[in-house]
Order: sequence, then structure tokens, then C-alpha cells
Amino acid sequence: MSVHDFTVKTIKNEEKSLADYKGKTLLIVNTASKCGLTPHYKGLQELYETYHDKGLVVLGFPCNQFMNQEPGTEEEIQSFCELNYNVSFPLFAKVDVKGENAHPLYQYLVENTPEPYKTGDIEWNFVKFLVDGNGQIVKQYGARTEPEAIAPDIEKTLAGEAV
Repeated sequence: MSVHDFTVKTIKNEEKSLADYKGKTLLIVNTASKCGLTPHYKGLQELYETYHDKGLVVLGFPCNQFMNQEPGTEEEIQSFCELNYNVSFPLFAKVDVKGENAHPLYQYLVENTPEPYKTGDIEWNFVKFLVDGNGQIVKQYGARTEPEAIAPDIEKTLAGEAV
């Protein structure tokens, strides 16, 4: 099994198979618009712009599970991201990332992150998962990990090197 086996809903409520991203390096992030870490959108967009032509796709999954910091509708979320952070990477419909209603993709990410990077949890908004072109999880990063700090691992993953 891999990340490519999942289907998700886009922020425009369309079904999207993650198999469409085969061969791409993915950075999967649970996001929120009213969080102290919301400025991570800027760094995520910079990573996307820097590495997109080399094969990186950032996937943003809004989540309202942490102190109701993503209360808006999908339309409001998309508008906020575009207006405030010029986000052009794909955004998806709001999901739960933990608990009994966690989206199956997030259940898979949490359960299948390799050691020593596996935490077994999503502790807050902006937890990041780096996934290789084969859909295999490379590494999980904590919520407070600045996007630019992930750049060296992205470069290695894009080059097919171990992180």
C-alpha cells in the first residue's frame, strides 16, 4: 500500500486520486487559517515555487480539530490562502486528521511513518509528511518545523537519495 492508493476531495469538492501524483515528491500538510503557525503557508508556497518544476507538490489539508482554528468554509479557506499567502499549491476539503473520524489518508500517514520519525500522532496544525515518488512516507515533521528547514530533505528525496 502507498499514499497513491487514496482518493481525497479537493477544496472544490471534486474527487482526486493521489495516484495522479505518482512520480512526484509530496509534502502533505494539515493546515489552519487562524493559528499562530498560519505563516507556514508562506514557507510552504516558497517550497512549492522553488521545487515544483523538479517534481515537488505540496498538498494542503485544512483541519478544524485544533482549537477551532479553521472554522471557515472551503471557499473562505481558499480565498484566505490566495489573498494572504498567494497559495497556488493544491488545497483539499477540510478533514479530520486524528481520532475516530480521521481521514483514511491521515490514519495511514500516522501509522506508516518509518522509525525514527514516527510519532503516532498529529500534535497540531501544520504537521508535515514528506512522501517519495513511489508514494512511500519518508519522514514526519512536527508542527513547528519551519518549511524551509525541510528543503534539504526535499532535495534528497527528489534526487532519489535516502534522507
